[in-house]
Amino acid sequence: MLRRLTPALLTLLVVALGVAALAARPAARPPERTADFVVLAGVAGLRWEDVDAQTTPTLWRLAQEGSIGSLAVRSAQRPTCPVDGWLTLGAGSFAAWPGERPEGTCPPTDVVVERPDGIGANLPDQEGAVLPNQERLSWGAVPGSLSESVRCSVAVGPGAAVAAARPFGRVDRYAPELPADPTDLLRSCVLSIVDLGAVDGTDPADRAAAARAADARLARVLAARPPRSLVIVAGVADTEEPSRLHVAVADGDGWERGWLTSPTTDRPGYLQLVDLAPTALTALGRPLPEHSFLGRPAESVAGRPADLATAIAEPVDADREAAAQRRVAGWFFGLLAAVQVLLGVAVLPLLRRARRHAGPYGPQPVSRRIVAVMELLLVAAALALPAALLTDLVPWWRVGHPGWCFAGVTVALIVAATALVRFLPGYGSTLGPLGAVAFLATLTVGADVLTGAHLQLNGVVGYSAVDGGRFVGLGTVGLGVLLAGVLLLAGWLAQRVRRSRRPVVIVVVGGAAVVLVGSPYLGADSTGAVALTAGVSLAAAISASGWLTLTRLAWATMAGLAVTVGFALVDLDRPTGERGDLGRFLAAVGDGTGGLVVHRVSSANLKMFFDSPLTVLTLAGALLVWFALLQPWGGLRRLFGIYPAVRGAMTGTAVAAVLGGLLGGVALDVAGAAVAVVVPMAALAALRVLDHSTDRTSPTAGGDGGPAGAIGAGGGPAGGRRSDDIGAEAGPAGSPPNDVASADHPGPSADGDAGAAAVDRRAAGPTAGKIPTARASDEVTSV
Repeated sequence: MLRRLTPALLTLLVVALGVAALAARPAARPPERTADFVVLAGVAGLRWEDVDAQTTPTLWRLAQEGSIGSLAVRSAQRPTCPVDGWLTLGAGSFAAWPGERPEGTCPPTDVVVERPDGIGANLPDQEGAVLPNQERLSWGAVPGSLSESVRCSVAVGPGAAVAAARPFGRVDRYAPELPADPTDLLRSCVLSIVDLGAVDGTDPADRAAAARAADARLARVLAARPPRSLVIVAGVADTEEPSRLHVAVADGDGWERGWLTSPTTDRPGYLQLVDLAPTALTALGRPLPEHSFLGRPAESVAGRPADLATAIAEPVDADREAAAQRRVAGWFFGLLAAVQVLLGVAVLPLLRRARRHAGPYGPQPVSRRIVAVMELLLVAAALALPAALLTDLVPWWRVGHPGWCFAGVTVALIVAATALVRFLPGYGSTLGPLGAVAFLATLTVGADVLTGAHLQLNGVVGYSAVDGGRFVGLGTVGLGVLLAGVLLLAGWLAQRVRRSRRPVVIVVVGGAAVVLVGSPYLGADSTGAVALTAGVSLAAAISASGWLTLTRLAWATMAGLAVTVGFALVDLDRPTGERGDLGRFLAAVGDGTGGLVVHRVSSANLKMFFDSPLTVLTLAGALLVWFALLQPWGGLRRLFGIYPAVRGAMTGTAVAAVLGGLLGGVALDVAGAAVAVVVPMAALAALRVLDHSTDRTSPTAGGDGGPAGAIGAGGGPAGGRRSDDIGAEAGPAGSPPNDVASADHPGPSADGDAGAAAVDRRAAGPTAGKIPTARASDEVTSV
């Protein structure tokens, strides 16, 4: 009875761990009013490398006294053109100016501003911008939400007019240019938005001249700033491709000498353009619009170096790394996909000829040396992504040729990690390389997450702050590598214990990973935790015996749904600003805007499916597994029959990776990262079990998979390769004397597993050792 209830009990345990991990979120402080006036000053294209004490002395002094950070200017279009940035600022959500534009270009920035009364202004095109953002774009932004939340607002300059215009186009107070003395203008309303110009181009002299002119206008604003005011200076948009990180400075009471951050980034020194509108309203003590704002109020946190030059060097370096990451990531993943596909093609003839034939006829086996080299190449391929993640320990982006430096360091780390795996004591066993690679992959990603995910931020195999999608925790590639590493490691460990204890081992290891992935303090990936929960439940159900069935798939699905519903209900009870992805989705379903979320995720999946090289890697890996490894000559079915815990781990990885990518809106990218680790190890293990396919073992009474007395002479590869003898599945203990199973088609084990080929008991006498084609191996054992 207890054995039948084990899957249900373990599933409940995984669900409890998942909900506990996702529900534990840090308590947010209630917002406080800190200012009577807010002045938002924008400079399109302004980056931290444009700021110094000589060129921009006013901004330098403001940054010295206030808080600073890197601003991600994400909008509903890429790149964020100046008109998109100003519109996003006023919407508090990702918005874009309507109109056709070739990819990578910006529409004309000339905005029609009418002044019928000489006090305010009217933007006749504003309504034409509001409707497309609400009805056609997936973010449901409402341009003008910021100005609608205050009684009166001021706009200076055409860009500021776009941000300050109400949804119907009215600007309360407007000046086309900044007056020589703007004191009265800035004090006429609680909110003022000022366009200080733009800094564009690539020539350093031109950029310095534009920054100097913007700084002179900022000096007039600061000279006329109202009492008890908060002044925010921001580089509100890109002025060229590729997108970059921009300047953000806040000065006022409570904003002294710190790093800027917000709940949308959860990382000191980073905030988003959509955070500026809720920051202004919170400082004024005004309520935030309930549904239209995606941003959250920014705050100042301690930890900034006292020397401003040292402090500014950090966002400058982060911007340089993010720019280099974008250039390198494209060719790295394309090269990774190409290399893994070539390895998959190269391993096919080795799989065909890996089986040692018992008779004198048949194809000659491939040279041991060639097989050994291929095995090392497979190990190196599986370690490519963990090595690329570790490459960010070296500041490769600071050299003159960052791409070459990244490639050199990554190759060196791959060689070092492959050598480490090769010279580990268990390398000669069938599952030795798989266990070692799984451990290194788990250790690399897990250690990075536990220490703040600094390697993934702006890393080639991480995520870019410029994209504005994620700033902390696990990225897409990191999630795929961690899913694969954890589940393979759990399967490898489970295979070394008795059958009845295997589900417990997988749940313990997988449950710890669920907490790591889902905790808002660590991985901060709720959808990844849901996917991993399903994968762990499925792996635990398969690990003891049997294959993937509808019942086991149902348990995994129920576990994932239970975690999803449990966390969503807990998350829904939180205040709006503290909810996670699942809580916001339920709230959107409740207010009728859930369709926008579904549309946004499905659109992102479709785009990533066709744009990402990891899609090619996923499809190529699936074809290799289905049309080669799972064929009778491919060896994977034999591996799965002998090692059911590994079978469960690989099945759980496939389910979790596909589910994690689809829920996260990244299509097959998570699966592609997992394939890069799992498929090379599956091919290597298949080569080794095929090499032992003619081995025979004598049935012995005993426990669950202990070593059996081998029959015959001869050695495994490289002088008698040892295989994982603990936990290997066996043929039935009570087989009839004449029931001799084939090595190619192992007979069923006592619990339904495909086990080893049993030897006729009448033949297991003194003459059994004289069989000329059998070789000694403890690869396959009997009960």
